[in-house]
Amino acid sequence: MIRRAVLIVLGLIWLGPTYLLLVNAARPAASYDPSKAWQPSGSFALFDNIARAIDSANLSDSLASTALYSIVSPTLGVLIGALAGYTIVVLRLRHGFWWFLLIFGGTIFPSQMLLVPLFVGYSDLGLYDTRGGLLLVYTAINVPLAAFVLRNFYSGVAFSIFEAARMDGATTWRIFWRIYLPLSVSALAAVFILEFTFIWNDLIFGLTLTQTEDVRPVMTALAGLMTDVYAGTPVPVGLAAGLMVSLPTVLLFLATQRLFARGLSLGSV
Repeated sequence: MIRRAVLIVLGLIWLGPTYLLLVNAARPAASYDPSKAWQPSGSFALFDNIARAIDSANLSDSLASTALYSIVSPTLGVLIGALAGYTIVVLRLRHGFWWFLLIFGGTIFPSQMLLVPLFVGYSDLGLYDTRGGLLLVYTAINVPLAAFVLRNFYSGVAFSIFEAARMDGATTWRIFWRIYLPLSVSALAAVFILEFTFIWNDLIFGLTLTQTEDVRPVMTALAGLMTDVYAGTPVPVGLAAGLMVSLPTVLLFLATQRLFARGLSLGSV
């Protein structure tokens, strides 16, 4: 009984910021009072605040760009990672472990270390402030995790499946596409969800590699809007924008949580 009460109290404390976000995002923009932040206003202006935020920061273009980045880059990343895992484990690439270390080793460096060389390189190659440039960097960042999970997954698949398919005359590519890729759907989905969330919430690369409204990710646009809160943008408008931007990742996780948990457990074999 005491443990349950403690858990309830801790849960309420943890949900406190969420309550503040919801209550104040739905508050009319002109009626915000910090001293009454915990009290519901009695009026519901959430959709009005969202519409105002979209108009103020032109979030529609940023949302479209972010949706493109968050779908295309993880898809390419998991496919390339699956190919890497398949080549290293199933095709038994010579010095495969060292190739895997080369792929995964790039993750040991903090992202901040990459910003200056990326900015200089993108400027020289004409990739700065382009959607293609961001798709490229996001895909490259996503490959190591996908390679790690899929390498572990394919290590648990019996090699006799590959041998039997080869004896039936299937090509290496056909075996991957028709056998190994369908087998790893759960692991692929788990990695895709993680990488979708990372890209959707990315701020640092968007700030460094973009400038225009139709290219920048939504978190960069949201950061600009929240900065404007101190220069006149009402707090409820900024909170409503934050709530709207966070919904896609929350809904994706709620819709796929069983598949996500199953995929992670398979990838840890």
